[in-house]
Amino acid sequence: MRKFVFCLSVFFTVLLLSGCNHLTEYSISEQQVNKALQKHDNYQKDIGVNGLANAHIVLSNLQAAIGREEPNKVMLSGSADIRLQSLFGDKHAVVNLKMKAQPVFDPQQSAIYLRDLQITDIQVTPEKLHDVVSALTPLLNQSLKHYFEENPAYVLSADHSTGEALAKKLAKGLEVRPGELVISLTP
Repeated sequence: MRKFVFCLSVFFTVLLLSGCNHLTEYSISEQQVNKALQKHDNYQKDIGVNGLANAHIVLSNLQAAIGREEPNKVMLSGSADIRLQSLFGDKHAVVNLKMKAQPVFDPQQSAIYLRDLQITDIQVTPEKLHDVVSALTPLLNQSLKHYFEENPAYVLSADHSTGEALAKKLAKGLEVRPGELVISLTP
């Protein structure tokens, strides 16, 4: 009888602890991150190369793939509308960008930032402007890197849910899992 009671108590303890996982962590889905990234649509920047060429860039359609292509990284894709002005005339290009970044949680801001952003691939339309856009890519990369280090990709808010309110108060760290960012609530 004692064995039965002991086994039953162990069973209920395991059941209780497995059901309390939501009390030790808070998950932010790709969909939630993508919705938050919509606030960064229409990011605009003017960049130039010593008066030879200037480009007005508008970034839109940002989408995140969390931990799927590379462990512990967020892969971003988006479109950049680029208006080029140079000594050779005005040109227009649409660039599909792929970027990767390291998500980092800042407990003081209750926010997730994308650090060390790198452009990993560009697809330029029309193709004949690929070399020109490639020459501007390091400047664009630096600009986007700075932007996402200053502007959070996701901010925890007590208004979203009780779980998120709890995460805002108790967040200890961040883990990247395929399709989600997980904020641990215990050390």
